[in-house]
This record gives sequence, structure tokens and C-alpha cells, in this order.
Amino acid sequence: MKIINSGSGKNNNGGYDNIEEWNERTTSELTGHYREILKIIGEDPLREGLEKTPVRVAKAMLFLTKGYGADPTQILRSAMFREDYSEMVLVKDIEIYSMCEHHMLPFIGKAHIAYIPNGYITGLSKIARVADAFARRLQVQERLTVQIRDCIQETLQPLGVAVVIEAVHLCMVMRGIQKQHSVTTTSAFTGVFLKESKTREEFIHLIGADLH
Repeated sequence: MKIINSGSGKNNNGGYDNIEEWNERTTSELTGHYREILKIIGEDPLREGLEKTPVRVAKAMLFLTKGYGADPTQILRSAMFREDYSEMVLVKDIEIYSMCEHHMLPFIGKAHIAYIPNGYITGLSKIARVADAFARRLQVQERLTVQIRDCIQETLQPLGVAVVIEAVHLCMVMRGIQKQHSVTTTSAFTGVFLKESKTREEFIHLIGADLH
């Protein structure tokens, strides 16, 4: 069994650097829309504090939704290796930053992802990158959980995949019901994690254990 805590190393971004690249036309179009939004809510987009806000928000939105330009399957295939290893591989505490598609407010939390290889493994950072690729889109947590599971299952064809996501939704914290301490947990399993309670229980135990 191999366990990686993605939050314990010096590089917490999954082993790769975030490079911000802006499409000039898209950024310009979004900037114009955000300028109009400021006017609609009663603000003056030309005042000193807001003068550059529309372009900043445009760039922020493009960054927060950069997952639309990523191919999660290709991410896994780019570091896919034959390996005779059939014990659990668990990457826990992967930081998740996503946007609720209902209110376009963030939800933030952690993903715990495990799989049991069946002839193939992938680079450990690729698991975190797959989670990020799906998270950086307009999402619901339930779909995000299943998308990560299905991508790993369909690409690596392992004996089983397990995904658990725990997140705080700002649409519940800042507006609506306004419950500041509520946490939403979702899970999705395939193969041995679904069929064998012992394997599933081991996974649940490991994601809750402080092993580092």
C-alpha cells in the first residue's frame, strides 16, 4: 500500500507549476461584462478603487475555470506505466477549489483518491492534476466526485477506485441558509471498493488516520 499526503510536501500544487495565460479576446469580452455588472449593482467602475477590477475579475474567472481547457484522460496517460503492484495507492488531502454552478460561488475542501492497480500505475501528481482539472469548472460536488472516479477507472482500468470529497460551500455559508460550519461529504466507488467491505473500510480508515 502506498499513501501520499498531498498537503505535506513543499509543493502543494500537485507537483506542477501553475502558469497563468490569458486569451486577450476572451479577457477583453469578460472585462466589458464585469464593467457593466458594476454599473448595474450601483457602482462606478471608473472610480479609483474599481478602475482595474473588471480585468482582474475576468482573469480570476478564467483561472478558476481553466479546467475546461484540460484533458484529464490525457493527464493520466502522460505518465502511465506498467507495474506489477496490486495494493492500494492512496493520495489524500488533495486541496479542491471549485465553483458551484448554481450560484457561481466557491466550494473548497479536500479530495481523497485511491485505486488498486491492475497492471498499470500513473504518476502520483497526475491524480491531483485530474482532480484539479475537473474542479476548475462550474461544478456540483456530486458530479465532481463521479467524474474523478470514472476518469481513473476508464483510463487505468484498475481493480477499483475510491473517491471521497469533503467541502465547504460558500453558497451555504455566505447566503441562503448561512450555516458556517456545515461540511458536505460525497463518495464514489468502483470495483473492489464497491464489492468488498473490508477494502472500503480500510480506505475510510486511512483517510481519517494521521499517518504523516
